[in-house]
Amino acid sequence: MDPRIREHAEIIANHSVDLGEGDNVVVDAHPVAEDLVVALHEVIGEKGANPITTSQRTGKRQQRAYLRATDDDFETPEHELALIENTDVYIAIRASDNVTQTSDVDPETSAAYQQAHQPILEERLGTRWCLTQFPAPANAQLAEMSTEGYENFVWDAVNKDWDEQRDHQANMVEIMDPADEIRIVSGDTTDVTMSIAGNPTINDHGENNLPGGEVFTAPQPDSVEGEVLFDMPLYHQGREITDVYLEFEGGEVVSHSAAKNEETLTEVLNTDEGARRLGELGIGMNRDIDQFTYNMLFDEKMGDTVHMAVGRAYDGTVGEGNEQNDSAAHVDMIVDMSEESFIEVDGEVVQRDGTFVFEDGFEA
Repeated sequence: MDPRIREHAEIIANHSVDLGEGDNVVVDAHPVAEDLVVALHEVIGEKGANPITTSQRTGKRQQRAYLRATDDDFETPEHELALIENTDVYIAIRASDNVTQTSDVDPETSAAYQQAHQPILEERLGTRWCLTQFPAPANAQLAEMSTEGYENFVWDAVNKDWDEQRDHQANMVEIMDPADEIRIVSGDTTDVTMSIAGNPTINDHGENNLPGGEVFTAPQPDSVEGEVLFDMPLYHQGREITDVYLEFEGGEVVSHSAAKNEETLTEVLNTDEGARRLGELGIGMNRDIDQFTYNMLFDEKMGDTVHMAVGRAYDGTVGEGNEQNDSAAHVDMIVDMSEESFIEVDGEVVQRDGTFVFEDGFEA
């Protein structure tokens, strides 16, 4: 086994979820990630914890078969909920043998299934959880990389000094945490403002998401105004969506379009009332993620990007007394900030063309 896999498992256990003796652990993984699952079980055994492995969340082939065979009258599966209610640590490993496996599932069916599983998502987010990636060949193919090249890319981004990354990102947290308003401008296609007053900024340094490499917060739901062109594509429900355009008034999406698979975007926005509002603003800061790979877990952390998510706001990003946007959806989309772009915080430019005010080469 590649020693980097064991290192990956140890970072998950020791840094991301603080695994302890007696913890009940669910490892949710596609079978193609078996080597990382095996390494995790070794570490879990050494820690004296109790593992169980499922492929409920990431086993797309059986999910496709189920969703194509059933009707849309879903109820929350109580046995699955009971499993998570008795779980201390939840580890989800992304990996695939076919990244478009669910592309022929009706988007309305996928949205209804997601809504029924919302209570399970809420319960998972109450555990010590981590979402990570195993470098499977299908993911390498999607990234247009060799298998070896993709392995190097993933482990360079994951197996790193997370204390150093935390300290780098703390510079941006210090700027955003006390701020009232943020403006994002990119070219002549994106100019959007939002209030983040009273909402904490989170320093993501490889705990819940591995790799980490962003700082993020929640906008005040009714405050978002302007337009955004998300010029980097995304995969959702096995479909590629490109050139997503959203126009906001009073915090709500009032107009939208996409160059490809617009109907999938429409179904996301129609998931529920909260899906038409922003639940997250994130700033990418991981310089070891230096190329786009069609994988949001990595792409949203790139150092010259901003991402916004329609749908659910995470609990830790909403200040006491502030409104939290609630939704069964949480879909991240990315703006390239490397050229003709800037981030403005309370009227001061803090990033221009991908370079932060606290980095060498920043031009005011």
